[in-house]
Amino acid sequence: MYTVKLTKLVEKMKLKNLTPEVEIDNIVITHSDINRPALQLAGFFDYFDTERVQIMGKVEKTYLEKMNKNDRYKVLDTLFSTKIPCLILSRELEPFDDMLEIANANNVPIFQTKKTTSTFMAEIIRWLKVELAPRISIHGVLVDVYGEGVLIMGESGIGKSESALELIKRGHRLVADDVVEIKKVSEETLLGSSPDIIRHFIELRGIGIIDVKTLFGVESVKKIQNIDLVIKLELWDPEKEYDRLGLNEEYIEILENKVICHSIPIRPGRNIAVIVESAAINHRQKQMGYNAASDLVNRVSGNLKRRNEERYIKDNK
Repeated sequence: MYTVKLTKLVEKMKLKNLTPEVEIDNIVITHSDINRPALQLAGFFDYFDTERVQIMGKVEKTYLEKMNKNDRYKVLDTLFSTKIPCLILSRELEPFDDMLEIANANNVPIFQTKKTTSTFMAEIIRWLKVELAPRISIHGVLVDVYGEGVLIMGESGIGKSESALELIKRGHRLVADDVVEIKKVSEETLLGSSPDIIRHFIELRGIGIIDVKTLFGVESVKKIQNIDLVIKLELWDPEKEYDRLGLNEEYIEILENKVICHSIPIRPGRNIAVIVESAAINHRQKQMGYNAASDLVNRVSGNLKRRNEERYIKDNK
């Protein structure tokens, strides 16, 4: 299970700490979902997930204001005694004095944000989903080609890094070389990035390590990119039948997400960078509703149909 330190959340979301006496360095967040306590303020705590970040907005604050002090103290004491990670007040709402007292007694921090409740919830959920997403590291190269994230895979020494270098020279951007860290942020989206220690570096056999950012400028690199397409480089096998039309899509599973995959055979004279560019553009065309292979088949079918009709008319004159 992946975790996020509460201190990182505070720094990222620019939260104001209202309980500086509470130690937060050792508090971690394990769930990307958050909760607005509603039924809990009415005293119903069945199925309450105590591991979620709690957010209170104007509605919850107004409800608590209308409660008598004893009932409010009892509800807040029950809420904070469950050891929630933290409580965040939106719209710069001020906490009750007894709320601060109970939070300090239970070592639960309270924070404050200027943002509205809905806006803040959307931001924190999106950020936590990325930070806590399932992830793996694979051997490959990730490049941004015309806005499409292309993951180049293949055996060591087959030419992945060299192909990436050629793509960079042609104006595309490097995301990761050698090791690609992949996060599954949704059922449709995979995000790829590079480990911090090797970010922006490429290894070229016979030359060594080069710094892409230094050699080609900041526009030649990118920190994170969706993975839209996989290119598998393999040595040319004369006995193997390779797809020549592309009517049937092949897929590879990464973290249980299916990604379109093309197997590209390597032999002298083939410009891999140009092939990768063409694959990226063709993938974008398909996403926009145009399939060149299907168009060709329809043209051929239409031409055959027209010839058969002409032959039939000619034979029946």
